[in-house]
Amino acid sequence: MYKLKTQPTDASVVAFIDSIEDPKKQEDAFKLLDIFSQTTGMEPKMWGSSIIGYGAYHYKYDSGHEGDSMLVGFSPRKARFSLYFATGDDKREELLKEFGKYKSGKACVYVNKLDDINSDVLQALIHQSIAFLTDTYGEENITKE
Repeated sequence: MYKLKTQPTDASVVAFIDSIEDPKKQEDAFKLLDIFSQTTGMEPKMWGSSIIGYGAYHYKYDSGHEGDSMLVGFSPRKARFSLYFATGDDKREELLKEFGKYKSGKACVYVNKLDDINSDVLQALIHQSIAFLTDTYGEENITKE
């Protein structure tokens, strides 16, 4: 059975952010840490070596494939920040219209710096993502630790 590569670890989130060499990216990463932590009310956890995630949900597809993933998260990549929100939610696309300067992939929203985005919309995206995943997979499949 396929196993997702990105799993939660016990690595220190603060040590990871402290290791970021670019001072502005490090500052923005700490700001994102505050925004995500305050908005979710959850403790951050490293997922793999470079993603900071919050909570988790268990999914199971009709194909039988199942696994666990974080509810929301972010990663301070070299080029830009990757923000992880639920996919497949039409409300996400509506919120992104007011988000600011970003690029979007299938699963990620990419931003260069926090000054480019609306932090109120970021908070709304976090709330909406968690609500969508809870509605989709059921409260019993959500972990908010």
